Amino acid sequence: MLSCEKLSVEIGGARILDEVSACFKPGALNAVIGPSGCGKTTLVKALLGLLPHSGQVRMAGEAVEASEDLRGKLAFAPQFSIAQPQLEVGEAIRYALDLCVADESVKEDRLESILRRIGLEAQRGTRVSSLSGGQLRRLGLGLELVGDPPCMICDEVTSGLDPRSEDQILEMLQRLRDEQEKTFLCIIHNLAKLEYFDWITVVYQGAVVFQGELDALKNYFGIPDALHLYDRLNEHDLADWRARWQEATVVKAPEPVVAELVAPALPSASSQILTLLRRRMLLFVRDRGYWMLTLGITLGFPLLVTIFAFDGLPELRGLAMDSSVGFVERAAADLRYRIDSVEVASLVTGLILFQVILLTLMGSNNGAREIAGERVLYEKERFAGLRPTAYALSKLIFTSAVAMGQGLWMTLFVKYVCDFPGALFPQAAVLILTCVSMTAVCLGFSAILGSADKASLLSVYLVGFQLPLSGIVLALPDVLVWLCRPFINAYWGWAGYFGSMINTRFYDAYRLESAEFIPSPVVACIVLLLHFLLGAVLVFWGCQRKRWN
Repeated sequence: MLSCEKLSVEIGGARILDEVSACFKPGALNAVIGPSGCGKTTLVKALLGLLPHSGQVRMAGEAVEASEDLRGKLAFAPQFSIAQPQLEVGEAIRYALDLCVADESVKEDRLESILRRIGLEAQRGTRVSSLSGGQLRRLGLGLELVGDPPCMICDEVTSGLDPRSEDQILEMLQRLRDEQEKTFLCIIHNLAKLEYFDWITVVYQGAVVFQGELDALKNYFGIPDALHLYDRLNEHDLADWRARWQEATVVKAPEPVVAELVAPALPSASSQILTLLRRRMLLFVRDRGYWMLTLGITLGFPLLVTIFAFDGLPELRGLAMDSSVGFVERAAADLRYRIDSVEVASLVTGLILFQVILLTLMGSNNGAREIAGERVLYEKERFAGLRPTAYALSKLIFTSAVAMGQGLWMTLFVKYVCDFPGALFPQAAVLILTCVSMTAVCLGFSAILGSADKASLLSVYLVGFQLPLSGIVLALPDVLVWLCRPFINAYWGWAGYFGSMINTRFYDAYRLESAEFIPSPVVACIVLLLHFLLGAVLVFWGCQRKRWN
């Protein structure tokens, strides 16, 4: 069913696999063994189309050009179960079904069948975080059974388990082989368990040096049992073992005669988006630490703004009136009033900027870890049929919804506590877009970078540079002002909000000291929308790239 010919992989200039040819036995348990670092995992990833390679991979006689060609035909169960710890066992499998199975009539029966076959019926309502190591491995296999694939690759599925749990996993694979005629290809380390397997592939220094049954393996290498295999391999160099294997008359695995495999239909993109959003909302509610942090900064940051504004509130309220009453003439006649007005205007611009910087920090928190933190889960679900566009859109929708709520709350709380003048709608639009656009940009970082820590660090740096590069508090050299400002989220948030006060004394007072161009709220919103689009492009591009670690 699965085979390769002259398969080679080079990473960083080093050849990890060297013209590997192998054929794996259909409807059987296939073991892939070899010393650590010999290329077993590289072989598996190349078979899955997850690594660039030369040579040919075939599935059921059809050439495999990319991992997408294997959808619905082959599943990959990684070493450790990849499921959100806040979900219950039944929920994790149900969401996997909703993402990858279009036929509603089979979902409930398949859910019950999977729970029964992996022996987790009693743990249906148990959180994933509470499962034992053996139960997690069972769940990992169950998640790959949702698409009912004829072939499964398991990466060290029994590694680190106690002997009894290891036997239970292997016995479960045997039942699936016997009852459903499934093919399994398993990387294993425990050579004492080879008796469970029908066909054994030995990898040594990036080459396959044997394929056959257990008895044939012991005869071929001249060892009393499999535990002596690695000592025997070390007695000769790779060239010798390759030459021996090429000359050997050991019976090869028969070429399978199988019907053409057709990938099952997937749910629509809109269905996948809704499933992802439902799951994300459930995870948000159940992740107490995350929602408490989000709620804390959403409620606490506006409170910080009002605390810093507290001493100046009387002056703010005294100055906040329509400018048509001849403020400029009065200020010219009353020097003290003029000085006070400028000070209050400075306070207002500072408070607006403070709001904006806090919103960019909220955006960083919303997006920086959202994709990078679950990248392996995404890649696994993508391999099973999740559309990258559906995943990217679900993340943009969820994080943007959070950011919109934060921006709106910041606007309402500060405006009505501090009595900021100006129209509510343009002010709300500017602050909401400030948070949403920064969220999208940081989400883009999360999509293109290899780890959540790197994405978080870059997002923090981006927020940290907002204040000095905005040129509002610290003056920038003229040559840098409009070179930097188009890309500075905080500047457009501040300018758009302050521009909404054009018919107020605050604006006139600011103009007494500065003739700098201040864009209107409409212009600021357009630029912030462009920032959002840039972030969205990064998100879609990052989700299209394969990054399976």
